[in-house]
Amino acid sequence: MTAVLNSLSDIILKHFGSSAVLCSGTSPSHIPQILVPQEQFADVGWLMKEAGARLAAEWGVDETLLGRQFAVLACFARGSEYLLLRCTIPLDNPTYPSLSKKHTPAFRFERQIMSLMGLFPTGHIHSDLRPWIKHEDWPPEAWPLRKSFDAAQRMPRVEGEYQWVRVEGEGVYEIPVGPVHAGIIEPGHFRFHAMGEDILNLEERLGYTHKGIEKRFEQLSWSEGARLAGRVSGDSTVAHALTYCRALEALSGTTVPSRAAWLRAIMLERERIANHLGDIGAIANDVGFAFFLDQFMRLKEHLLRVNRQLFGHRYLMDRIVPGGVAADLAADAPAVFEQELTGLLEEFERLVTIYDLNTSLDDRLRSTGLLTAETARELGTVGYVARASGQGQDCRLQAPFTPYDRIPPRMIVLNTCDVHARAWVRVEEVRDSIRLIRELLANQPAGETLTQLVEVPPDRSSLAVVEGWRGEIVYWLQSGLQGQINRCAIRDPSSVNWLALEQAVHDNIVPDFPVCNKSFNQSYSGNDL
Repeated sequence: MTAVLNSLSDIILKHFGSSAVLCSGTSPSHIPQILVPQEQFADVGWLMKEAGARLAAEWGVDETLLGRQFAVLACFARGSEYLLLRCTIPLDNPTYPSLSKKHTPAFRFERQIMSLMGLFPTGHIHSDLRPWIKHEDWPPEAWPLRKSFDAAQRMPRVEGEYQWVRVEGEGVYEIPVGPVHAGIIEPGHFRFHAMGEDILNLEERLGYTHKGIEKRFEQLSWSEGARLAGRVSGDSTVAHALTYCRALEALSGTTVPSRAAWLRAIMLERERIANHLGDIGAIANDVGFAFFLDQFMRLKEHLLRVNRQLFGHRYLMDRIVPGGVAADLAADAPAVFEQELTGLLEEFERLVTIYDLNTSLDDRLRSTGLLTAETARELGTVGYVARASGQGQDCRLQAPFTPYDRIPPRMIVLNTCDVHARAWVRVEEVRDSIRLIRELLANQPAGETLTQLVEVPPDRSSLAVVEGWRGEIVYWLQSGLQGQINRCAIRDPSSVNWLALEQAVHDNIVPDFPVCNKSFNQSYSGNDL
């Protein structure tokens, strides 16, 4: 299959004429890929900004084993349309024009490309080329995602120090938090600048959970890759495995059985409910209402036990595989689900009423952690963070696949832009996911749940997006000359939403940071890869 044109590609081809080339036959995922000269890469980025497209992802790729050079790709999105922009980068001059002056998410995308690929953005915003993900004790010339890098060899450690942003002035002081935290969470360093209790600035330092996942894909078979994708961020195992499998199935031309597609959606919605339940309780707990955490975690635990009973795994890990699913439902599953969902919804509504009528809780959550609609749009936020700040964005509606093309979700968009809004979007999505599961169960087709994966052709690429519980997940797969994995580029929702947290805490007090942070609840592991 050949990618088809859309309005975004039309804009580029019309504006740049013969210097922009549609890459026909390289991508079977129906998303157009346009090659532009290296020097015009940022110009196209400006054009996409004027067209109202957001920068969904940006990554580098080493194509030397394909007989080519380096390349940088950018994924733009506007509504239901996605576009891949590509520029070739010479081996002897690994630079490219930065997109960061028009697309804020590129601020960290490009620092990560520089850190892991050694491709340097020229004209990067604020000339900030500090490493991102790559830590200061790595050798300066270590570029792990280049094909010449031997991942089996231990890197020597060097002396280095991260250069934090400094804020100076009378009465201004720094508060370092982390990277090791008091709670049982992953490591991340937060550096606050405050005057009294008022937060003036927050800078994050992540990368402590970097595992070399994108490099590891290159040593795996396509089927093994699905297992690794499910471990990018453990609380999003369904969404990550599904995005990987959808990209792989598009790449190979594999058609998934209808029943498998419906079972995948049921698992995806159950993952959404489980995490939202935990988050609603945790948000309340961070302002002193432990009762809600206890009760919502009780509901989450019951859902996880039903997962184990019917699918064989509490978190549904390794249930989604290339070509379908690894577990079908027993004949009595609909009755088990209905009993579970009826009890869950009844208890949930009772707790939400208490939550909603609690004036002290309301006082702590409303107008706290404001992320304005303009800022949310500028930062390219996704998921409940975006929808709580007025952004009508949900891949299940704007890039639907079976069965969401037949049973669509209800998009919940709020405009108060605060911690309460981010919590309440979750409340509404729990309700809607229960409705979706009931409809999916009532209408799911019979038949096979797994088909053989078609052999992947050489030198092809494909892109897939899935709305995980945190938001849009992006996978780009490229095959090598023998049809093996040449590159797997991943963009977790946290890669853009972490930026938004830094902005949302401005003008808040330091004691409100925990609840602001929990209302975002971004993944360290998904960001660090």
